[in-house]
Amino acid sequence: MERRVKAAFEQNLKVLPMDEILPMRRLEDSILRSVKYRRIARSVAEVGVIEPLVVARPRGQGPWMLLDGHVRLSILKELGERDVRCLISDDDEAFTYNRRVNRLATIQEHYMIVRALERGVPEEKLARALDVDVKAIQRKRDMLCGICPEVVEMLKDRSVNPSTFTMLRKMRAVRQIEAAELMISAGNFTGSYARALLAATRQSDLVRPDKPKKIGGMTPEQMARMEREMASLTADFKALESSYGDDVLQLVIASGYLSRLTANPAIEQWLAGRHPEILSGFRAIISVASLDEAVEEGSDDDAEASDDGEGVRAISSWQKSWPEEEDSNQV
Repeated sequence: MERRVKAAFEQNLKVLPMDEILPMRRLEDSILRSVKYRRIARSVAEVGVIEPLVVARPRGQGPWMLLDGHVRLSILKELGERDVRCLISDDDEAFTYNRRVNRLATIQEHYMIVRALERGVPEEKLARALDVDVKAIQRKRDMLCGICPEVVEMLKDRSVNPSTFTMLRKMRAVRQIEAAELMISAGNFTGSYARALLAATRQSDLVRPDKPKKIGGMTPEQMARMEREMASLTADFKALESSYGDDVLQLVIASGYLSRLTANPAIEQWLAGRHPEILSGFRAIISVASLDEAVEEGSDDDAEASDDGEGVRAISSWQKSWPEEEDSNQV
């Protein structure tokens, strides 16, 4: 028997007076003074609210409960608006809306800017919508110039500091790939880390090998030493990477076997009486594997738990002026 999936929202938007909407929380002063808040305010003032607020129907004669869009509501009140389009939810649970917020990756932002410019949106309009300088839009537009396609594919879903691409652009394609792999392994995509990788790059791996590297605060001797250390570190890392999977598999299998072995009271008692050092070693192996599992579970929990945020989705508001489609991706 087929079961229909019940829609979580009503199909039609509803225009509500803002005086009848009750926020579920108060915005802190730090949020109201933040750069993120100012950028969203500029976006709303420039192109309006793209993504409607999410509210739940009142119980009885009470107000509508605001589930998602506290920042947008605050900005609209500051702009003197009285009514706002809302999406009506059948559930009054507000936690789920920001639990799976997907932050816009740096390369995705670049593609959106390029796409907006190709469709005729002026750079000045984008700069006003994002509350940035026109030069910042131009830098993001040209961010991937000189970056090899393999690195773009590797970093397309990562939050990378734009200055990182400036450092990568000075390297040859093969070295760019090596640097991207090291950044992914370290989980560090900052400009300072990319600058350190550039300092440790051999002169022959630069786009302009005839031009000496100039890194602020570092002498040529220090950079030469970093090159040697980086070459040694890369070799050790690749050797470890090649055997890591097999080592972890063997550890998991051994840990499972030892767990069942020590769970037998007779065997545990015999080892404790005759070979306590072996029993201690077995327990150490089991605890290491258990710790790895606990760390992985903790990482999953952290990934599921979102920040409190009103995630910045305002970037897609640029597309409101595009005639072909309508986008709704604003905070």
